[in-house]
Formats: sequence, structure tokens, C-alpha cells
Amino acid sequence: MQPDDVREDWAERSGQFSPAYYAEIGQNEVSETLADVLGHYVGDDAAILEVGCGSGRHLAHLRDHGFENLSGVDINDDSFDVMADHYPGLAETGSFHTGALEDLLPEFDEDAFDVVYTVETLQHVHPDDAWVFDEFARLTTDLLITAENEGNSPNRGRDDADVSYVNDEFPLFHRDWKDVFSGRGFAQLIREPTARDTIRVFRVV
Repeated sequence: MQPDDVREDWAERSGQFSPAYYAEIGQNEVSETLADVLGHYVGDDAAILEVGCGSGRHLAHLRDHGFENLSGVDINDDSFDVMADHYPGLAETGSFHTGALEDLLPEFDEDAFDVVYTVETLQHVHPDDAWVFDEFARLTTDLLITAENEGNSPNRGRDDADVSYVNDEFPLFHRDWKDVFSGRGFAQLIREPTARDTIRVFRVV
């Protein structure tokens, strides 16, 4: 699968793994961990960006915990219609952008955010687009948080494969996220496996 094919699949996603699908699931363990970590490390005025925010379930949870300077990007335009329905307060007060992260992140100013985080988004970045990881170092002044599948689930990331396919449909690329971001000026503070993902908290050094 080529990079444009990966992006097109997510841009047009409906049904399972779509913005509406995750909005129905709502907040989860990752949402709670994000709120706990940010509550410990940064103030509630921190500028926060979620890359691949979908309908905003994690951002809405942060908003419920007092964080107000919230932004998000997502490739699927339906994300923000679903957000308006499920999390209207977030939709009205946050700043949101539709498009591929490879296109949008370079448009932000350097050091634009105190915190940047992703949830099951970077795992879908095609190897040809790995340059975009440099953008996280350019944009983040303090914390980077990743919650990506690292083989915790029994049907993903097995046999040390570089790539696996979810439902035999779209690719999930497996990387050593500590290695990826330690080489870009971050130090790992926390590694917390969950039933589905591994949450990693990095800080700019």
C-alpha cells in the first residue's frame, strides 16, 4: 500500500474505526492517563495539540479536567461534524484543522505547542512519510505523548513483523517509538502498557 492509499483510506473512513465509531465508544483508559499525566506535568493553560484527534473524545476528556487551549488535526472531515454532535463545547472552543498530518504539521509555527500527543495515529504513517516525525520535535516545547499499538493485543505486531494488517485491510507499521523520538531530542519519562496500546511520555531535552 502506497502513502496516498493509506491517507485516502482514513480520509474516507466510515463504519468501524471511523470518527463516529470512536465517539460512540467515548473516553477510555488512554483518556484518563492523558489527563493524569498532563495534570502532573503542565498547567491547565498549556497549548495542547492532538494529531489524529478524530471526533475529539480524548480532547473532550481533557476539557472536562480543566484544560482549555486545545487543538486537533484529523484527515477525516466527518470528524468535526461528529464532534459538534457529541462534544459541542469542545467544537465551539477548540481549534481544529482537516487534512493529512504530513500536510498540516509543517504549517504550524515552530514551538507552537507545549504538548503534542497521538493515539493510534503514528502507527499508520507510511515509511515513506517518516520524515514527519521531525515535525513533532519542531512543534513541541515540552511533552510528546504517544499511545500506539506495540503488539499488546494478541492479533497485532506478532512475530516481530515490520507491518501487520488490521482486519486484512489497512497497514499498521511497527516501530520502536523510544528510538524514533530519542533520536529527535526527546527523553522518555514514562512507558505504560495497556491492554491495547503502550503509552509513552517524552520530554524535550
